[in-house]
Formats: sequence, structure tokens, C-alpha cells
Amino acid sequence: MAEMLKDKVAIITGSGRGIGRGVAKLMAAQGAKVVVVDPGVNVDGTGADSSFAQDVVDEIKADGGEGVACLESVATMSGGEKIIQTALDNYGKLDIVVTVAGILRDRMIFNMSEQEWDDVIAVHLKGTFSIVKNASVLFRQQKSGRIITFSSTTGLYGNSGQANYGAAKDGIAGFTRVVARDLGRYGVTANAISPSAATRMIGSIPDDARELRAARGISTGAALTLRGGADDIAPMVTWLASDDAAHVNGHVFHVTEGLVTLLNEPEPTRTIQKDGKWTVEELVRVFPVTIGIELVNPAPSQVPKE
Repeated sequence: MAEMLKDKVAIITGSGRGIGRGVAKLMAAQGAKVVVVDPGVNVDGTGADSSFAQDVVDEIKADGGEGVACLESVATMSGGEKIIQTALDNYGKLDIVVTVAGILRDRMIFNMSEQEWDDVIAVHLKGTFSIVKNASVLFRQQKSGRIITFSSTTGLYGNSGQANYGAAKDGIAGFTRVVARDLGRYGVTANAISPSAATRMIGSIPDDARELRAARGISTGAALTLRGGADDIAPMVTWLASDDAAHVNGHVFHVTEGLVTLLNEPEPTRTIQKDGKWTVEELVRVFPVTIGIELVNPAPSQVPKE
């Protein structure tokens, strides 16, 4: 067994299946003691099945590793506290948290209910906070720790029909950049992964919905490559969790099979400037021939002009 994460204790949320499962198994193979967190819900967050988390733990133990299952939800602060406590109760410490857990409630914004918004934000955005906040108390005290969160091209670039998911995922990217600055001085790193892989969540989006949006000229915005499977994300996550990555902090990486891309932080691309404030009349004249040149509309109007 490899030794990259020897004697480390890791919590991986959403690790009963998909990308999280791959991360949990690889970290265990690299020597970490793993808390497999997954209540076994469906893609939309309904239901529960304790067997998924336990199955991953059984596989880890069969391969000679150490792991324990945890069925708590990340969507509440009490759940986050119990997840952290599970690591402490079983292994006496915590070194790594990876927040993969997520659900989908796809709906065009004009049809989206408040509940569909709240449920997705609760699992993704608050669920990331509930783990990272509670872990950060320990990490600050011990002056070490690794935080790996999960963003998405849906949030970073935009994807039709996923306002709730996109808001949460872009929020996670911003959250991670701030946490990196809050905790970096204490020897803690925080980085985000934007994964692309053929997973259960991706497969749940109906083909007819994709085709309808494409026929209407609606860009997904997610221009980065999608290929490979869930297990392809684990190596980069595992490396970021290691001592070798102590210098990497506050970044977002797009990861898919055979490809790791460092994504840039928002930066100015074109600027117009004058002394004093702009008037509306000046902007009408100047904008179209300066920063407005070749701007792409991701969803061209379908309403015929009269």
C-alpha cells in the first residue's frame, strides 16, 4: 500500500457512490483512515439507503484499509458537527475534508419552486459550509489541514435549467477562495475541483432537455471537455490532500480523464474609461464599438422582431 496519506484522517462527503466513492477508495489505498459520509439519497435528494456508505467501507477494509460509515446529512450544522465528531470518535483527529455531496433539482428559472432552490442550496452550499466551518476550528488549532471543495462548470460558466445548482457551485468557488485566505496563515489549504465525468448525476439530465435547449440556441456555457468516469477525479483530489501540495492554496481546477486545468480568477478583459462619470448618452455611443464588440448572447431571443 502506498504511503502518500499515511496516518491521515479524511472525511469525504457523498462518497457512497460516484466521484466521492473513487476519492474515498484512493485515499484509503494511499494510507488514509476514511470517514465515508453518505445517507444514500437519490439524485434529487429523496430517499435514504445506508448500504452505499457501508459497501464502500467494506471494500476499503477488504483492500487492507481503514474506514467507517457515517449517514449524517451535510445540510444542517448539527449534521456537519456530527460528521466531524465521527472522525474524532473513531480516529482521534482530522486532517482532510472533501465535500463532494450534492443533489440536482433541474428546472428553468420561471418554473423553479422555492423548495427546489432551497434544497439544492442546502446540500451544496450550506453542506460545504457545515463541514468546512466545523473542520476549520480544528485545523486552525492544529495549524494544518486540507480542504477540497467541489464546484462545477455549471456555476463557473453557466448551464440552462440549473439556476439553483449553478448558484451553489459558483458560490462554492468564491467560498473556497475566501477560506484559503482565512486559513492559509495557519498552514491550511483550500482548493476547489470542477469535475467532468460520466456520473449518475450527469446521467439524470434527460436527453430531450439537452436537445431542446440546443435547438433553441441556448449555450450550456460548459465548454470544457467532458470525458472519462467518476474514478478519474480521485488522483488530483488525493494529491491536493497530501503534504506535497502544501503550497497550493485558493485555486480552482477543472479535472477530467487525463486533463487537469488551472482555471483563472476573474480578471478584466476590456475597459472603457474617462474622467468623471459616464452619461447614458455616451455609453450608447461608445459601448457598442468598444467593450461591446463581439459579445456572445448565450441564449438568443426566439421572439420575432416586428
